[in-house]
This record gives sequence, structure tokens and C-alpha cells, in this order.
Amino acid sequence: MGRMAGFAAGLREFYYAPYRRTLARAKRDEEDLFMMLVLSESLGVPNPAGYYTLELLPVVFENFHDWHRRMGMDHSPLDSISCC
Repeated sequence: MGRMAGFAAGLREFYYAPYRRTLARAKRDEEDLFMMLVLSESLGVPNPAGYYTLELLPVVFENFHDWHRRMGMDHSPLDSISCC
């Protein structure tokens, strides 16, 4: 690591560290909103972009269990997806 790269990494850490928790929470909130948008058609909410979000279902399946637990649902709200 060069001297300038080390300085840049230290500077980035200096500015990023105080907001690490806030940024992580904002990222999680955005991912939760994205998950709800993708699953909205399955949850009964009309979605004009449902055709396009259908292609994203395989991508969000990995995080589906964590998402519904974080939203306060003990079991999967969808009959078609039974993760627990």
C-alpha cells in the first residue's frame, strides 16, 4: 500500500467511522424497502412494475427469512414461500 493510498484509507475511515451505524441502518432500510417492493404483488399490493420485479424474486429469496423476521412476522407471510 502506497503512502497516498494509506492516507486516503485513513481519511476515509476518519470520516466514515462516526456514521458507520447510521449508514448501516440506512442501507438496511433501503434493502427492506426494496424487498417490500419486489414482494408487493405477492403481498396483495398492486404494483405497476410487477412484471419487472418478478425477475428479481430469485435474488431476494436468500434474504427473505431475515426480512420477514425483521418485519415482525414469525412465519412467512406468503403461502408460496415457506422458509421456516
